[in-house]
Amino acid sequence: MHDLSSKKLSIGELAFALDAQFFGDTPGVYMRGVATLQDAQLDQISFLVNPLYRQQALLSQAGVLIVNQADYEFLTQSISMHDNTPTKAYLVSKNPYALFARIAQYFANLSKPNMTGFIHPTAFISPHTTVPSNCYIGAFCVLESGVTLGSGVRLVSHVHLGKNVVIGADTVIHPMTVIYDECRIGARGIIHGGVVIGSDGFGFAPDFSTTSKEWVKIPQTGRVIIGDDVELGASSTVDRGAMADTIIGNGCKFDNQVQIGHNAKVGDHTVMAGCSGIAGSTELGPMCVIGGYSNFSGHLQIAERTTVSGGTSITKSIKEPGQHFTGVFPFIPHPRWEKNAAIIRGLDKIRQQIKELMNTKKPHNE
Repeated sequence: MHDLSSKKLSIGELAFALDAQFFGDTPGVYMRGVATLQDAQLDQISFLVNPLYRQQALLSQAGVLIVNQADYEFLTQSISMHDNTPTKAYLVSKNPYALFARIAQYFANLSKPNMTGFIHPTAFISPHTTVPSNCYIGAFCVLESGVTLGSGVRLVSHVHLGKNVVIGADTVIHPMTVIYDECRIGARGIIHGGVVIGSDGFGFAPDFSTTSKEWVKIPQTGRVIIGDDVELGASSTVDRGAMADTIIGNGCKFDNQVQIGHNAKVGDHTVMAGCSGIAGSTELGPMCVIGGYSNFSGHLQIAERTTVSGGTSITKSIKEPGQHFTGVFPFIPHPRWEKNAAIIRGLDKIRQQIKELMNTKKPHNE
């Protein structure tokens, strides 16, 4: 697969750049963007992933459809049998959804304003920090002593980088983000607004002796290390380690309001949906898929390729890779829930009563 050029490409050139097969009479045509099957026009690209929408794809006005081989054969055969079906061009791929995402990225990048080689006059940059000439430093950003920026880093505005923070090349950091001292962010990352990286983990030692009554704070002296190609959703937080580091692997994608506790480790290419969280010192293997509002207790080991449904609490380690766990009871009308809850509260008594009843029915040996 080739890198997409920043210049405008024809549909045939896009197909070549993304290793897709192009079928149609006009490879030199330029498209203006992407749209849904229902809304797309002749100069736009749409996609089909679910066969349930084949009929909608047949009627779509999109000039180009992204499809897999089976859908391509179905659509072209159907068009040949119906004269009133719009003629289309096709981009055929084994993974049409991923191809659509890359083409959507291409059009989004075309429309982005040039954000290189600029430092806003309101930004504060320590004399002990050097900014590469092609970086963008927006309004009211603060770069403390020893900050290291890679080529093409973009700090949109109101970003605070603490002492000795390292940001990899081409990473974009959106407004109101705070990155504490000594943390390291990889290349090509996207950090959305309100993210906090490197704040103290929740570490306190109880001391409620006769002479003292307090939670004694444990200094959090580790760092946060984040790999390449990581995206952190808005208002997410990643705590620094207590003594070791909190580590996020390459290619991880986090939704909004995700919480990563101190000393946690998240394996490469793991994704976490909104409001999910990991308690301290828990380790997730690579390629895990974590649903929204899920949570993990501390000090667990979670195997690679584990899938966790939304709203599930994981309280024990998972050793076998590739399993799917769900702990959410389907919702029911509230009056029924109240009745079930009353039964659940008394399950231990019901269990004992059943055991006693079974014992009384057992035949006695002579």
